[in-house]
Amino acid sequence: MWLQSKAAIADGAGTFSIQTLKVAEPQGDEVLVRIKAAGICHTDWDSQSWGKSLVMGHEGAGIVTKIGPNVKGLQVGDNVILNWAIPCHTCFQCQEGNQHICEVNSPVTAGNKVSGGHANLTSTLLDGQPIERSFSLGTMSEYTLVREAACVKITVDMPFSSAAIVGCGVMTGYGSVVNAAKVKTGSSVVVLGTGGVGLNVIQGARIAGAAKIIAVDINPLRLEMAKEYGATDTVLADKNDKGLLQAAQTVKSMTNGRGADYAFECTAIPELGAAPLAMVRNAGVACQVSGIEQEISIDMNLFEWDKVYINPLYGKARPQIDFPILQQLYAKGDLILDKMVTKTYSIDQLAEAFADMHAGRNAKGVIVF
Repeated sequence: MWLQSKAAIADGAGTFSIQTLKVAEPQGDEVLVRIKAAGICHTDWDSQSWGKSLVMGHEGAGIVTKIGPNVKGLQVGDNVILNWAIPCHTCFQCQEGNQHICEVNSPVTAGNKVSGGHANLTSTLLDGQPIERSFSLGTMSEYTLVREAACVKITVDMPFSSAAIVGCGVMTGYGSVVNAAKVKTGSSVVVLGTGGVGLNVIQGARIAGAAKIIAVDINPLRLEMAKEYGATDTVLADKNDKGLLQAAQTVKSMTNGRGADYAFECTAIPELGAAPLAMVRNAGVACQVSGIEQEISIDMNLFEWDKVYINPLYGKARPQIDFPILQQLYAKGDLILDKMVTKTYSIDQLAEAFADMHAGRNAKGVIVF
């Protein structure tokens, strides 16, 4: 039996439409999830232009409604957070503990940017033809069919709208701090860009015990928001400050003249790919969080001396380990999620949601079904 499912469909050429899909019954290790909330991210906007039709969305949470015969850890009725780092557990990288860069399923590192973790590409149909789900999830749909490994059970009292954003932006920001850079208690941190990911870097640094957290942005409203998540200091940058070198001098003046211990780039602006190097002290750590993939030029003087530049994917997520930790931090009140969901939308308001995202009006927008 096929289910009807209203969904946002990217056409691959820069636009989207709201259409009705057919979703199949789960087979093998597949899980049918009724999506209750889907986060809205710049990557979702970009997915409109990936050269193929897609079910949009890669952040989501919902309720398990049916399971395949090989599903072992989930039951009908379980509330789950979806993750797009779908490990196979057997490849070289999974065996090394790097589930986020699985060589078999990852939509980023397994050679297929969209569908590496699909169990069955013919399980979702649009006008009778198979259609891929963005990052093997396609969360901007009333129903989605995913592999069991894409689901993490929700074990605390958490609204679906808050749970949905854990699946990418929260994990990326927090994990970049804790798993990748391994920020030390008492250290100094600078965060370039205070969008959804940047705010989660800030609260990750706060949770890790950083003593000084400096937020840098060109939008004063975003800087005020950053203070709510743990920024101890702010720097209002100038749009014309090439490479943020002037802002870097301000940061140095705030960190005993030497620069921060850690710097995180969260702007997704290629011209700022080298900026975190300018912000850190000798032997400091610069972390490129936002996924810049374009070619950039770096003045090697920025590496002097002994600086480390890292480019982690998805906060080095191990979903079955990290998502429960994030849930416990939320339950304790340490991880701010409810307030981060600035506004919710229906699926028919997706254009408005994208406009609000681009205007910087939201910490995070979420579609609620």
